[in-house]
Amino acid sequence: MTAGPLDRRDRVRGCLLGGALGDALGAPVEFESIGRIRRQYGSGGLTGPVPDWRGKVGLITDDTQMTLFTVEGLLRGGDVDAVRRAYLRWLDTQEHPSPPPPAVPAGAPDDAFRTGALREQGWLYAQRAPGNACLSGLRELRRPRAGAPAFVPAPFGEPGPVNPHSKGCGTVMRSAPFGLCAPDARRAFDLAADCAQITHGHPTGYLAAGALAALVRLLVENETSGRDEPLARAVRETTDLLATYPAHEETTGALRDAVRLAAEGDPTPKKVESLGGAWVAEEALAIAVYCALLNPGPGDVGRALLLAVNHSGDSDSTGAVCGNLLGALHGEAALPGDWLAHLEGRDAIAGLADDLAARFGDGHRVTDAWLARYPAG
Repeated sequence: MTAGPLDRRDRVRGCLLGGALGDALGAPVEFESIGRIRRQYGSGGLTGPVPDWRGKVGLITDDTQMTLFTVEGLLRGGDVDAVRRAYLRWLDTQEHPSPPPPAVPAGAPDDAFRTGALREQGWLYAQRAPGNACLSGLRELRRPRAGAPAFVPAPFGEPGPVNPHSKGCGTVMRSAPFGLCAPDARRAFDLAADCAQITHGHPTGYLAAGALAALVRLLVENETSGRDEPLARAVRETTDLLATYPAHEETTGALRDAVRLAAEGDPTPKKVESLGGAWVAEEALAIAVYCALLNPGPGDVGRALLLAVNHSGDSDSTGAVCGNLLGALHGEAALPGDWLAHLEGRDAIAGLADDLAARFGDGHRVTDAWLARYPAG
């Protein structure tokens, strides 16, 4: 268990930096088999951050990019429409090589997507294998058909209006921030699930996103004085909450498989892969939960992240979600410091985390400087 109390800022920083750290750790091996990983890095696979094909260490992917734009949407309104506009700003970064000029003529087709401080971060304009459903879904929303209604999420359990058959892990990998600002786990779940439908309409895809947000919320509010291990308790409570939603069965089953497998101990890549390849939402969530459950302590974060990326599936997404979970539980200080030293955008991520913690903490004052960073819309 975590030694000493953690404040909101500790946990928010831990969640966002931990997610980025797991993302960057897994990125160089995202599309590699475990056999190839072992041939390249030794019988134990990755043992720490390694250069990617560019020769760079610590580069994040679209997982962290979209997570940060989720944060921006929460800071700039906090509802589904604000998050939708934030994701459209992320889409704009994927269609330009660098930040556009600060002043975009009023009325220009993309003027709504070129405002605020996050769009000025040049490192976010890199294309790092963005998900097809994320791209296609956002392009559909950006160019609506004549007479089409505004985006409205479907009732839970029904296919959403965008990519109704897609349940890719692009929903889960970006949804931890909802758990950092919601007043309770159910409201974190509901907002994350609604916002996941912006790009993915399969019920499992958006319910898995809601489950991650609820789990993060429960970890953030964790009290270490209880007799139960806090991560195991949070997973159990999340599974109970999930079961109250229609069409929950695939996600509930994946989480129960993760818990059962973790109880066996003796982790191996083969056991990780028995939970799936993580290309779909419920598998990515299950693998991350499995790896965190086997390494739940504040001194275990590095070991958990290595387990989460050393497999033949979507290594950056499972690393990111595992990092979100343990970072939210244990705070920034539990993250491997020598790994953080190489993390792309570390200062910007920490600054965004501080703004999120302040905005949803007690006594926050909206100042002119704040509005310049996060204008409405």
